[in-house]
Amino acid sequence: MDPEHRIRILSVDDHDLVRKGIAAILSTEADLELVAEASTSEEAVRLHRQYHPDVTLMDLRLPDKSGIETTRLIQEHSPDAKIIALTSYDGDQDIYRALEAGVRGYLLKEMVHTEVIRAIRTVHAGKRFIPLEVTQQLHGFFPEVALTPREVEVLTLVARGLGNREVGHMLGTAPGTVKAHVQSILSKLDAKDRTHAVTIALRRGIIHLHSSDVASSIVD
Repeated sequence: MDPEHRIRILSVDDHDLVRKGIAAILSTEADLELVAEASTSEEAVRLHRQYHPDVTLMDLRLPDKSGIETTRLIQEHSPDAKIIALTSYDGDQDIYRALEAGVRGYLLKEMVHTEVIRAIRTVHAGKRFIPLEVTQQLHGFFPEVALTPREVEVLTLVARGLGNREVGHMLGTAPGTVKAHVQSILSKLDAKDRTHAVTIALRRGIIHLHSSDVASSIVD
């Protein structure tokens, strides 16, 4: 195929094996060309400016900045950049944040081998690519009142096993104010208690914690 008619692709992922796997898949298609690979946000922004790819595959978890922040940085100099989020995150809030940042497609890493080629061609054609498995995560959650940034901070600390007094100390606010935030969080998430709220928030991608950060029991 004439190189001028190939879809030029930038692959962004901090895992070498993932990038190699994507490269192997793309190499089987005559109309697709992998022009560059990046393992960090800084590299992704620099290489996007250098190569002006037609489509970028963007991991949402990078070592220096998130893929969502990187998407915004790329779009500052390339507003029409076509970016596909490539991630293991399937919570509805993760999906909303990525779409709000301007991604044109959202692909779970478990789908790469079966869907990445179709996703690239679809997004390159000017359409959105959101698989059924992803749209099903959104069903039933929209529109819901989102947690405020402060409520997210409170819930993240609650997930680490801190009580109201400890959370208040960390955030420089009174325990009573923290209690009010917690009640608001329970109401918005339709949660029975603090533990249930944390479970919902982790599943939906409202908060992200390493497993070692989540306390075995949550103080009421």
